[in-house]
Amino acid sequence: MTKSANYNNFKVKVLSDTVKFYLPRVEGYLEVVRNLASKYREISLIELDGYFEGKFEPEKYVRAEIHTSKNSEQSMTKFANEIRKKLKQKSLAIEFNNRLILISE
Repeated sequence: MTKSANYNNFKVKVLSDTVKFYLPRVEGYLEVVRNLASKYREISLIELDGYFEGKFEPEKYVRAEIHTSKNSEQSMTKFANEIRKKLKQKSLAIEFNNRLILISE
């Protein structure tokens, strides 16, 4: 639920949900980032090394963080599964309001 208020000369809008996508830097990830940015308008990106799926060598990942009040956990999980398929990954992790969700085939 989006909350907004007016305080004298400025508006405040509180977005209730935070979603973080952990995207591997593979072919097609930039298109996913552009899609997130156009759909949610504002996005923050953090690059990191990830040790996932029991691998000993790190892979480059981007954590894309959005804030929204428009989507439920279920709809974001379905959306993340579409991203997983598009990037041809066995699994993809997201955080929805600080809860880690692992989506796999």
